[in-house]
Parts: sequence; C-alpha cells; structure tokens
Amino acid sequence: MNENLRILGIDPGDKRIGLAISDLTGTIANPLNVLVHVKREEDARTIVSIAEKNDVKFIIVGFAMGEEGEITPSGRKAVRLADVIKSFTTIPVILWDESGSTNEARLARKLMGVKRKNLKGHMDDLAATVILQSYLDVQMIGVQSNIDSNIDSNIDSNIDSNAE
Repeated sequence: MNENLRILGIDPGDKRIGLAISDLTGTIANPLNVLVHVKREEDARTIVSIAEKNDVKFIIVGFAMGEEGEITPSGRKAVRLADVIKSFTTIPVILWDESGSTNEARLARKLMGVKRKNLKGHMDDLAATVILQSYLDVQMIGVQSNIDSNIDSNIDSNIDSNAE
C-alpha cells in the first residue's frame, strides 16, 4: 500500500505562520517552513500553493482554546484563516486545538540545545510540528482502536465457532 497520506500542519500567528508536514504515511511530523504574515488572503493562497505542491491530503490549522474550552481571540483569527484557505482549495481543512504547542516547541528547542537568542522566528515551524504530531497521534490511536476491535471481534467469533 503506497497511498500518500501527507498532511500539512499550520501554526498561525500574528507575525509568522509555522508550517509542518507529515511523512508519506501520515505518522511523523517534520518542520517545513515559516511564512511571514502578510494578509490573510495572501497567506491562504501561499499555504494552498504549498499544500498542492506537496500533494497533501489534509490541512490541519491549529487554533487556541481557553482553559474553559472557549475560543480565544487568536483562535478566532485561526478560524478565519482556515475559512479563507477552504475557499481557495478542495483539500479538507481541519481545525485542531493548539493549546500548549508553543510551550512544547520552546521546551523541545531547549532540549535540543538551541540558544534562547536563536529561538526567535524558529519556534513557529516547531509549534506547527507539535500541532501536527498531536493530530497524527490521535489518528493513530483511533486506528489502533479499530485494529484492537477487529482482533477482539475475530477472537470472539473464533471462540464462538469453536464452542459449537
């Protein structure tokens, strides 16, 4: 099975937009690029162009939620960006909670030994990677759940048929 399951992840910000892309199997996210925010429509066109060039199957847009599940002001901006992206492509666009992704990215960069002064501008692509990997991990849990259910069903049916 050589089906392309490549997915693009986006961490939208006021100044920069981080991009990440998955491998062809849709299991591992990698940093891709950082775009400088221009205008929502122009950003969306650039994102769609990158998505089409990389033959992605889905676009994941991170959006921030507050502690009580409400969409934050930056989350509303992300939703608007996602809506504009949708208007420029037929590639499915999925909103994904990005809460904590920047802090996770900051910690990862620190663990990799990147000096604080070198972090600026390089957090966005890693934050997009954290968002995308979170989405991919949840999808894999769902796949594993289905596999486990099928195995359990097969075991149950084998037990039932042997009991007869």
